[in-house]
Amino acid sequence: MKVTDNQLERKTHAATRSVSRFSRVRFMEGFKDFSFALPALICLMVFIYYPLLNSLYLSFTNWNMTRPVKKFVGFDNYSYLLQNEMFYKVLRITFTYTVLDVALTLAIGLMLALLFNHASRAFNFMRSILFMPHYISMVIVSMVFMWIFNGRYGVLNEFLGLFGTEPVQWLNRPGSALWALIIVSVWKGVGFVMIIFIAGLRSIPVDYYEASNLDGASRWNQFWHITLPLLSPTTLFLLITNFISSMQVFQSVDILTNGGPLNATKAMVYWIYEMAFQEFRTGRASALVIMFFIIIILLTLLQMVLSKKKVHYEG
Repeated sequence: MKVTDNQLERKTHAATRSVSRFSRVRFMEGFKDFSFALPALICLMVFIYYPLLNSLYLSFTNWNMTRPVKKFVGFDNYSYLLQNEMFYKVLRITFTYTVLDVALTLAIGLMLALLFNHASRAFNFMRSILFMPHYISMVIVSMVFMWIFNGRYGVLNEFLGLFGTEPVQWLNRPGSALWALIIVSVWKGVGFVMIIFIAGLRSIPVDYYEASNLDGASRWNQFWHITLPLLSPTTLFLLITNFISSMQVFQSVDILTNGGPLNATKAMVYWIYEMAFQEFRTGRASALVIMFFIIIILLTLLQMVLSKKKVHYEG
């Protein structure tokens, strides 16, 4: 049976209309999905990408917030910072704080998770108590610890005085001020880390532990060869998020020490704040923001690359 030209044309036209209708439906579905993400994209553009790009632009100027003129100075701000000894001191303080804060928070959080990973009312209550500081504002936490660490009438000195210890100026000594900030951060963040670790522990199949019991494995061997490897994705998540958060410490420094004593607790974000809003050197502060942003990105990528061989994803 032969197909006439008219029939062939009608079939081709019908197929074209069908494809066109299908394309419109796909486009409308894609636009609908995109519309759900549009508010989040707008917020990212307004509050993250635009400030970042504006900081990049200001970092090449000598603007000081007191005059509208923004003179282009090239890489002078970056050159000044790289030749400034304070930059390396602040960077060292920030790294020291971050390493100690992240290590202690994750270690204590893991120990608490192993301790309270049981279903009982008493343990549920204890988990709630430990997790509660996560909801408290860092400003409030810092105000409370300012009273605890007070050198004259602080609670900590009153407690140590019961054992005959002389009062210690916790926030006024370079050797103890940074540790005070670390204690504040660990106390606030350890509950959240505990909850995430508990979720990771409960995702580990029980079969592994039952099989190891049949082989006569001790609790320590189970922890070292089963629990830790299977918790590695959770650990990596907590490591990266806590690292980024600790590198940006500001509120506790601003309230408890103001970067002192003798600049012993001057973290990077606090120095940026000082440079921008106290010294009004916005160009240099913007250059410092960009350099700090690059450092965080590079160190985060380094953590992810180094952990690839050590992170075990089940299945």
